[in-house]
Amino acid sequence: MKITVLVKQIPDPAVPGSLDPSTNTLRRAGKLIMDESDSYGIEMALQLVHAAGDGAVTVVSMAPNGEVSGLRTALAMGAASAVLVSDPALQGSDALTTATVLAAAIQRSGGADLVIAATESSDGYTGTVPEQIAEILGLPSITFARSVSIIDGTLAVNRQTEEGYDEVTCPLPALISVTAGVVEPRYPSFKGIMAAKAKQIETVTAAELGVGLVGWSGADQQITVVTKADARAAGEIIEDDGEAHLDIVRFLENLKVI
Repeated sequence: MKITVLVKQIPDPAVPGSLDPSTNTLRRAGKLIMDESDSYGIEMALQLVHAAGDGAVTVVSMAPNGEVSGLRTALAMGAASAVLVSDPALQGSDALTTATVLAAAIQRSGGADLVIAATESSDGYTGTVPEQIAEILGLPSITFARSVSIIDGTLAVNRQTEEGYDEVTCPLPALISVTAGVVEPRYPSFKGIMAAKAKQIETVTAAELGVGLVGWSGADQQITVVTKADARAAGEIIEDDGEAHLDIVRFLENLKVI
């Protein structure tokens, strides 16, 4: 079984980020790390390949400056190989352009029986790229997967909803986006970290993928303005004078919680 996992490499959330004032986009210079949300997809892929008895996991990413730190983490977890799309021309690409580029990278690597992505990235939150890739590749797509299995070539997914979950099936090849908590991601072992240094990371450009009109010129979406969120108002303080429980009940009633 051949599984491709989409990996987003992002600035470290522990370090305060900054915006480029000329473009209103997040500065991405320097070291990038793997988005934590993608670790669930990698773990799911590794478990599915193990259950199938054979196959390999490939990770695909699009990042500036030839950055591979996040991909090395994925390889240390157990992925067999990686493809990085890195090209200065891609700066300013919107969600659809990103999906087009990643879809081309998947096709260039020979396609996959299953493509796995996170529901959304931690630095963009559009939540649209996985479904756009599925449309471009002509694959069935199941979103918000909370459990995944493959039975006789059929993908079976419990899809998370507000009321519980839907039981969904579809034929392979397919694309799924998984929620956080779908599995417990493994930590890269020392052996895995050392092995990752010898694993292949193929770097390609947009031109090599045959994708034109990328970056700012190909973007149909632009960030026109960024404003700070309103400061959170101070919460209500209830002092316990022996009747505090009544104040709490009234507070919850006003919120229609009870």
